[in-house]
Amino acid sequence: MRVVVGADEALPVVDAVTAAVGALGYEPVVVGPAAGGTDEWADVAATAARIVAAGEADWGVVLCWSGTGVAIAANKIPGIRAALCTDAETARLARKYNHANVLALSMRVSSSAVADEIVRAFAGTPYGDEDFDTRNVARVAALDTPSSEGQA
Repeated sequence: MRVVVGADEALPVVDAVTAAVGALGYEPVVVGPAAGGTDEWADVAATAARIVAAGEADWGVVLCWSGTGVAIAANKIPGIRAALCTDAETARLARKYNHANVLALSMRVSSSAVADEIVRAFAGTPYGDEDFDTRNVARVAALDTPSSEGQA
């Protein structure tokens, strides 16, 4: 199983995320400056999200200074549900209720230890399979289609 890790800067927290992914038994696929690539957060997030959307990675982690930019950019890619998480519980809930397949992290507020906890929580939580979970994920997916206008 593969996990893509993309960041616009090569900082210690990115190394910690990559190490956490590897320690969990996944093969990390690194994009961005740490892999000799672009340092534009929009491009890094889009590249990582496309890898997940194409099925070339099981899920992904994207990082920028705030985490917001990479979350927004990743969510522009069809099939991606990126969630900005600042703690492990939010990461668990993003997987369970939202079926998030990309984790967005802030390099500013995430220490290496906190990032490790968040990645482990995200990786260790399966998608929720209760009707409430699947129904709402389907409703969110439908928002991207032209026929969803007027649906609430």
